[in-house]
Amino acid sequence: MTTTKQSLAIAATGLRKSFGDKTVLDGIDLQVPAGTVFALLGPNGAGKTTAVNILSTLISADAGQARIGGHDLVAEAQSVRAAIGVTGQFSAVDGLITGEENMLLMADLHHLSRQEGRRVAAELLERFDLTEAAKKPASTYSGGMKRRLDIAMTLVGGPRIIFLDEPTTGLDPRSRHTMWGIIRELVSGGTTVFLTTQYLEEADELADRIAVLNGGKLVAEGSAEELKRLIPGGHVRLRFTDPDAYRSAAAALREVTRDDEALTLQIPSDGSQRELRAVLDWLDSAGVEADELTVHTPDLDDVFFALTGPATGSVTGPTTVPAQSKETAR
Repeated sequence: MTTTKQSLAIAATGLRKSFGDKTVLDGIDLQVPAGTVFALLGPNGAGKTTAVNILSTLISADAGQARIGGHDLVAEAQSVRAAIGVTGQFSAVDGLITGEENMLLMADLHHLSRQEGRRVAAELLERFDLTEAAKKPASTYSGGMKRRLDIAMTLVGGPRIIFLDEPTTGLDPRSRHTMWGIIRELVSGGTTVFLTTQYLEEADELADRIAVLNGGKLVAEGSAEELKRLIPGGHVRLRFTDPDAYRSAAAALREVTRDDEALTLQIPSDGSQRELRAVLDWLDSAGVEADELTVHTPDLDDVFFALTGPATGSVTGPTTVPAQSKETAR
């Protein structure tokens, strides 16, 4: 299905940005449907934060155009700012004042009345499970609590689009999972989330669509499952304890990789149900029984290293797969 301009929360074309003689963004295009999570991945220094800073009006692009929430990024910058919220890599929380005071400060910045500001602050503090800590100095909060407060402060103005620049960096696994729940809740309420992250698992869990940025260019884009299928390396692994069964299987199967010491065979496969059934049918018809069968498919780590590592293999140039809903991982 073709995405219409009306349904795009973010639409950018040809964004370029250089700092001195270093080109950070080299003409990238981005399209983010409203009410979805879009994840931008890339190694350190790839330009992820620069992209967020441009799209959130913090810095200007050298070239290119963008519309955020239907507003022109340059001509309607004030309208763009009214439609968005930004949570950067470094917390905007003031540790010298309480969590509640941080929230009320944001309410003042958004020109809410005293009564409305207190109502919004109380609702968000409760929503993010910070009511008990609201009267305590933010400096006493854990990393996860500070991150929750940071996002709560971002939501004071009711933004339709939120930029989260590596929101879970430095958090423990439990706090990261809590943050994932918050992001899912935001999207279920219709908010659009533009996420940059260094955690591939995070993008896999949350994103409807993922773009990989490397060397200032977008080198691939698609759902997590679509990106995984770009990378070869999927296989079915058969393990035997009976050497005779192992040798029979190795002799009959084509394109098999043998490990004679471990008595395992590796068969190239995309992990589909059809290919798995074919392997099982062959084993039945040959009267060969494997002691263990496992299916291995490339994950986002494989995709990331293939696209951004020193050796990018056969994956060259930008690769885009058609927009579609996020598939369930097998």
